[in-house]
Amino acid sequence: MRAFAVGEMRRLLVVFAAMSAILSMITGHAQDAKAVAQKTGVSSSELFLAAVPGAGNTEVTVLEVTYLPGAMNPRHFHPAAVTFHVIAGTPVFQEDGKEPVTLKPGDSLLIPAGTTHSHWNPSKTEGVRWLEFIVAEKGKGRAIRKP
Repeated sequence: MRAFAVGEMRRLLVVFAAMSAILSMITGHAQDAKAVAQKTGVSSSELFLAAVPGAGNTEVTVLEVTYLPGAMNPRHFHPAAVTFHVIAGTPVFQEDGKEPVTLKPGDSLLIPAGTTHSHWNPSKTEGVRWLEFIVAEKGKGRAIRKP
C-alpha cells in the first residue's frame, strides 16, 4: 500500500469531500464479505479508509477491484455515489434502463446514489482492474443486491 504525504492526503480528502457535496446536490464501500463470496472471479482490496475531517460522520473509501475474464457483478445499488476509475481492461457498466457503456483504461464513471446497475468483464482472456471511490456516511457505502 502506498503511503501518502500529509499534504497529498489533505488534497485527496478535499477532492472527495467536494465530490460528495456536488453529488448530494445532483441527486459501495465494497460488497460485504458474504456478497463478495457470491461473485465468482471478483475481488476487492481496501486501499484507504478514513473519516473526512470536518464532515461529521462521513468517511472516504478507496477500493481496488479486479475481475477475472468473464466475471460479473449482478444488479445492485449503493446508498452513496460511487466513482469508478479504470486501470486495466475494458469493463462494461449498465444502469437499469440504459444502454451498456464500455470503458477503457483511464476512463472514469460516476454512478449516482441509489442507481441500480451491474458491471462485468466481457473479455475471455484479459482481466479488469479499477479503483472505486466512495464518500458516504460511515457504514453506508456498501452495495445492496437487487433481484
